[in-house]
Amino acid sequence: MLTNPALLSVIVMIGLSLLKLNVLLALIIAALVGGLAANMSLTETMTILLGGMGNNAETALNYVLLGALAAGIQKSGAAKVLTQKLSKSIDGTGKVLVFIIALISTFSQNAIPVHIAFIPILIPPLIGIFNRLKLDRRAVATALTFGLKAPYVSIPIGYGLIFHNLIRDEMASNGLQIGVNDIWQVMWIPGLAMVVGLLIAVFITYRQPREYSTLDNVQSLEKQADETDVYFNKTHFVAILGALSALVVQLTLGSLILGAILGLFIMLIGGAIKWSSMDEMINSGIGMMGFIAFVMLVASGYADVIRATGGVETLVDSVIAIIGGNQFIAAVGMIFLGLLITMGIGTSFGTIPVITAIYVPLAMQLGFSQLAIVLIIGCAAALGDAGSPASDSTLGPTAGLNVDGQHDHIWDTCVPTFMHFNIPIMIFGVIGAMIL
Repeated sequence: MLTNPALLSVIVMIGLSLLKLNVLLALIIAALVGGLAANMSLTETMTILLGGMGNNAETALNYVLLGALAAGIQKSGAAKVLTQKLSKSIDGTGKVLVFIIALISTFSQNAIPVHIAFIPILIPPLIGIFNRLKLDRRAVATALTFGLKAPYVSIPIGYGLIFHNLIRDEMASNGLQIGVNDIWQVMWIPGLAMVVGLLIAVFITYRQPREYSTLDNVQSLEKQADETDVYFNKTHFVAILGALSALVVQLTLGSLILGAILGLFIMLIGGAIKWSSMDEMINSGIGMMGFIAFVMLVASGYADVIRATGGVETLVDSVIAIIGGNQFIAAVGMIFLGLLITMGIGTSFGTIPVITAIYVPLAMQLGFSQLAIVLIIGCAAALGDAGSPASDSTLGPTAGLNVDGQHDHIWDTCVPTFMHFNIPIMIFGVIGAMIL
């Protein structure tokens, strides 16, 4: 099994990332290792990698333009109003602030589905406050990832409806009909597991104060938090109108790109930003979200390479040979295999089609109930999105928390979110599958 190209590639990717090699390089090297292990030439592997990058081109452009929109809102001062309001609502330990951030992050998936676009608006102005409170940013990263993931896993609204519909459709295409209403009735289980993980992170693992240096680029933000109150004005109104317009366009036309452009246009016409500042806005957007955009591009190509190796199917066959007819071992094996796949390609949504074609007939043959099959597939797909170096659920928090270079993507975001979310989801998923 260790010679399986898909498994070998994922192990290489995770290992290089843990050794703090840049995620982009880790993905490219892991793709080449997987291709060579599958007897593909370097040229063929790179062709598939580059060809697959186009699958996430729209997503990458979304991130850059949303980053520009976020920069415009931040420049207008609207973010400062929110920052000061938050700073006055927290206690001395900062735990209330962490849960407020988790709540705001939760809204970004369902109630106001802007995904990670809120992070570069909200988090950088709060860095000075985090430093004063000696708040461990790993707790904040965990809270952000919780809000980016738990809602779509457990609630069929916004991105959650897309996720649940995808499970339903892929199960149906593989011979098992089930309604969306049946899916949320079991997917609250991994959602509850994530709540447990968040509580452990905030109250146990990262409860101790942690010192950070207040660098020059944070001093201005920290100073702003102590200044005289900033009152809501016309500029702030225009900035918020631009953001809301972007949201409306996204929900009605389904285009984040058009929404971001409209939002920038409204802020420009309304005077929230100047024509001469547009280059600055785009550059800021690239600075905030450009790295995420490129990682998502390469991750898409990497996923195509993994699928092209044929290693996923072989890996599943190996798991089947090991588990025999034992339901407990089968549940553990299928959920763990989902973890490996999602850790590699960085997307729960992209994992569902990969695993469902194998899991549905296998689980039916082993006598699992319909709801148990839903839970296994949902947990297997959700595992790894938290903790994956290539996932926007980890890249987004790092982009916001590392504005002063003191928050490491792997050790301060990926490892903490992996421990506090993937382990509880696996435990709750296996127990749930055995009970249902």
